[in-house]
Amino acid sequence: MPNDIPLLGYVEYPATEMGERACAFRAEMERRRSVRHFSTRPISRQVIEEALRSAGTAPSGAHMQPWHFVAISNPEIKRRIRAAAEEVERAFYEARAPQEWKDALVPLSTTWRKPFLEDAPYLIAVLAQRHHLDAAGCPVKHYYVPESVGIAVGLLIAALHHAGLAMLTYTPSPMGFLNEILGRPS
Repeated sequence: MPNDIPLLGYVEYPATEMGERACAFRAEMERRRSVRHFSTRPISRQVIEEALRSAGTAPSGAHMQPWHFVAISNPEIKRRIRAAAEEVERAFYEARAPQEWKDALVPLSTTWRKPFLEDAPYLIAVLAQRHHLDAAGCPVKHYYVPESVGIAVGLLIAALHHAGLAMLTYTPSPMGFLNEILGRPS
């Protein structure tokens, strides 16, 4: 196994250009906001796929890429996801959410109702993979899964924003219903 893997495509910029590029990127990211109200205007699947390809370039523990992205545009699947999400969200808001959490959400006008799950042209489910199966069907452990998936999601968010799309990270708890609806193993 080689000790040094060539860094293909690397471009070394002059110091002033590095600073300009860093400032321009920061300025672009400062405009990024999470939104809860989406246009129903269609989005090209190519834009979504390119953003997912960008996310797939993320570094990961032992380069295992322990993620699976599912881009969902089918209205019926989005409806099922919304119904299941609202069921767990309602239970959370009514029984489990601490008052401090509810108070923090007041400025955002967030409730258990999640119409954006049907309004947004695409939902992207991000599923972590604790292991994969090798050619013989034996499990191979993945390393630093939460960290690796988090980095990939960060790149996905930046890529979507760079393409001119608004988005929202949304994490219902529990979210096991996604595995069932999307036909993924639990």
